[in-house]
Amino acid sequence: MKTLTDEFGWNAGKVWKILSTKGPLKEETLLETTKLKEDELWTAIGWLAREGKICRENNMYKLGKTNLTPKIGTDAGKVWNTVAKQGELDVSAIARTAQITEVDAYYALGWLAREDKIECKKIKSKDPKIKVVLK
Repeated sequence: MKTLTDEFGWNAGKVWKILSTKGPLKEETLLETTKLKEDELWTAIGWLAREGKICRENNMYKLGKTNLTPKIGTDAGKVWNTVAKQGELDVSAIARTAQITEVDAYYALGWLAREDKIECKKIKSKDPKIKVVLK
């Protein structure tokens, strides 16, 4: 059975493939081209950043040595510490507690998922959310 972490990896592969064929793209174009939702794109970018494969320059994402490590890596540490202290949380609660944006929380989740340090699961509700626990 495919896990949510597996989906993060598959989505990272989609982003990598598009950037490798089309070159640098803005976030909006990546969303249109990959057909990913925003949160799926953000976790994919975090995953690729952890692999050192994606960078951002002038509002464009491109393949190359990452320049995202300082920000996403620091936020991944905040997310890790928050979940370690608080236990299972959804992304909104993680962002509030860690004092980062939800976008940054999703980037960090992609990073931590690539390191195989977290487990994510979808919550069935009107507004689908993701719950995060440490492995």
